[in-house]
Amino acid sequence: MTINELQDEVIEEFDDFDDWMDRYQLLIDMGTAMPPLDERYKTPQNLIDGCQSRVWLQADLIDGHVRFQAESDALIVKGIVALLLRVLDDHTPQDILDADLYFIERIGLKEHLSPTRSNGLLAMLRQMKMYALAFKTIQQ
Repeated sequence: MTINELQDEVIEEFDDFDDWMDRYQLLIDMGTAMPPLDERYKTPQNLIDGCQSRVWLQADLIDGHVRFQAESDALIVKGIVALLLRVLDDHTPQDILDADLYFIERIGLKEHLSPTRSNGLLAMLRQMKMYALAFKTIQQ
C-alpha cells in the first residue's frame, strides 16, 4: 500500500469514533499491539530529543525500504508511534521524504494533544524523515 492509502485507512478508522476518549483508546490499543522493541535498541542514540516521554526509534534500510521499530514508555505516545510506523514503515526513503502526512490533521490528532505531546509528535516525524534522508544519501 502507498503512504496515502495507509493514511486514508487510518482516517477511516478514526472516523468510526466521534468521542475523543474512544480515539485515545484506539491509540492506546494500537500502541499495546505494537511488538516490543528489542532491548539492544533502547540506547541513548535511539532516544528522540524533544519528547517528554522516552521514545526510542530504530531504523534500518532493508532492500531499499526503511524499516522502523520503536517503543515508548507512555501509553498514548506509544500509540502515536504505532500510528507513524503504520504509515511510514517499509517505504523507500524518497517516498517518506515526499510524504504529505495529512492524516495527522484529518483525524484531529494535533488539536487534541497537549503541547508537549504535539512537540514530541513533530520530533518523531523529524527523526523519521532524517533517517530517510540519511538512507537516501547512502543509496546514491
